[in-house]
Amino acid sequence: MADVVQYRLERMVNELEDLERRGLFSRQEIAEVVKQRRKFEYRLKRPSPLKQDFLAYIEYEKQLESLRLLRKKAVARELKEKGNKKMKKSLSDFAGVSRILEIYRLATNRFKGDIELWFQYMEFCRQRRNGRIKEVLAQVIRFHPKVPGVWIYAAAWEFDHNLNAAAARALMQSGLRVCPTSEDLWVEYLRMELTYLNKLKARKVALGEDKGTLIRDHEAADKKQWRDENEELFMAFEEKRENDEASDIQNTEAEKKVDLFRGQGLSILRTVYSGAIESVPSSFSLRTRLVEILDATDLAHSHEMREEILNDMKRDFSKEPEYWDWIARQESQLEKAMQVYNEAIKVVPSSAIFRLYIRFLKDAVGHNNGEVPSSGDFISYNHILMVYDKAKSMGCITEDLACEHISCFLQLGRLEEARKLAENLCNGKLSDAVDLWVMRLSVEMRCVTEKCGYSSKTDLLSLYEHLKNVLIKMTISKAERLWLMALKFFLNQKHYFDRLVELSLVSLTKDGGSDDGFSLSTAIVNLVLQQDGVQSARDAYKRFLALPRPGLSIYRDCIELETSLALAGDRKCLLEARKLYESALATYQQDVSLWRNYYTMEIKMGTSETANSVYWRARKLLKDNAALLSSECL
Repeated sequence: MADVVQYRLERMVNELEDLERRGLFSRQEIAEVVKQRRKFEYRLKRPSPLKQDFLAYIEYEKQLESLRLLRKKAVARELKEKGNKKMKKSLSDFAGVSRILEIYRLATNRFKGDIELWFQYMEFCRQRRNGRIKEVLAQVIRFHPKVPGVWIYAAAWEFDHNLNAAAARALMQSGLRVCPTSEDLWVEYLRMELTYLNKLKARKVALGEDKGTLIRDHEAADKKQWRDENEELFMAFEEKRENDEASDIQNTEAEKKVDLFRGQGLSILRTVYSGAIESVPSSFSLRTRLVEILDATDLAHSHEMREEILNDMKRDFSKEPEYWDWIARQESQLEKAMQVYNEAIKVVPSSAIFRLYIRFLKDAVGHNNGEVPSSGDFISYNHILMVYDKAKSMGCITEDLACEHISCFLQLGRLEEARKLAENLCNGKLSDAVDLWVMRLSVEMRCVTEKCGYSSKTDLLSLYEHLKNVLIKMTISKAERLWLMALKFFLNQKHYFDRLVELSLVSLTKDGGSDDGFSLSTAIVNLVLQQDGVQSARDAYKRFLALPRPGLSIYRDCIELETSLALAGDRKCLLEARKLYESALATYQQDVSLWRNYYTMEIKMGTSETANSVYWRARKLLKDNAALLSSECL
């Protein structure tokens, strides 16, 4: 290995001498370059070099080449000021790029399946305009023929840089034979053919044999249409008659003279469209992309072609909500778009189409931009509320739509209606929806804050009973947010708070406590501590610890509570902390962090005897993990 590395370094001697002779690098800098290259070369000659080794070497050489170019420009500027001739190219001007290419070659030979590395290799060749890119393209196509991006990249290079449209067309067609289901390949092939056709037409225009381009100018088309519709405003009656006769003659001649390029473009689009829908019949996005290309291109009979594509889309995708959403968004008028959505609701009555309809209406009134609805937009918001009501009446309401419906009322400031709606939805088929119950609780809390006058005992009892039915059915992990909001909502209602605590004991007995993450018992203990003090919190956590599986989280939090009080000077809390540690270790005796925290507490607040006792008990029980305990305690 050392001989190979030394041989490769010796081959760099001429390049390094050239750098020193031209004054681009000093001898000390060259020595540092040799040192870094030797380090990288040894990495590459390991039995199993990593991809990162190659990339680090390439990055170093790129930075070195950039520094060489900067210094060469500075030296050339100085020579120009002195009146000397320009610097001629020498070995060092080519050696850096050649070395980077060689490292890329070694890397791709080692990691043939890394497509990202191949693209980096090709991009470097393209940027440096190096002729090796032809060889690299052939290799990557051989190793990755099923990657559509490879064919697109190769065809783009042939078309844009090598100016060989025939080779680009052959590559794209080969790619379509290998990857017939690739949407990107079909779209880029059509785009390439139309671009080539537009270049030919531009050449004709430059020679004065034709006019215009295949790129559609929507603004100019709209102006022309308006002038044609209001032609009488711009000419006298007699001039109009003469021009009408002349225009009729010109139109007759234009009809006889077929625009070759526009007709050829339509033929290409029709051919590609037929092949695309035959290969990928279930792709809706492919057809929308083809329609976008058609709209952006001025082709013969494009309107008829567009209608044909739309009819095919309606035949194949009329049961898909995305199709109706796309059709509606193609309409320029809001009323027509709403008619499309209403038709879609009749054809595809589902929550998906209602969600898309509502999103469209919100976009129309600036909802997604965070704008406050003005008085003129309330009609549109009323339309949104009507759509929500329609979804509810048709049984297509979901948890997300229900929460959005309530939020819409809240945004409009209609709090009482939001409260009634939330109550109605929670009592219906969405009674098990956690997010909906969270939304209802937030509305109830907001109403209490604003004193709406309905927080009576009857309402509180009804709300608690509904919450109870929901919380009993769900696991604690699933209803985490609901538990937290319910506890905070009833915190000042001691009767209902105590009933929630009893309910939590039942749920914890069924599901067990948490060893990490959210702990319901810990949340209750903290709330009790804030509300009633230390003794009440201690009584509360003792009830939870008496459960069959209280969980490690409650032990940790209770120990932290007692330890903080012990640090404040309460010696009784130290005894409580020791009891908690002993109780926790009875179940989790292999937990290293628990033993470590116990030992640390005894060192800080106990005696050397108690600390040593804990340490040796841990050593005896942990066995294999004893070394870990020792290293962390030191």
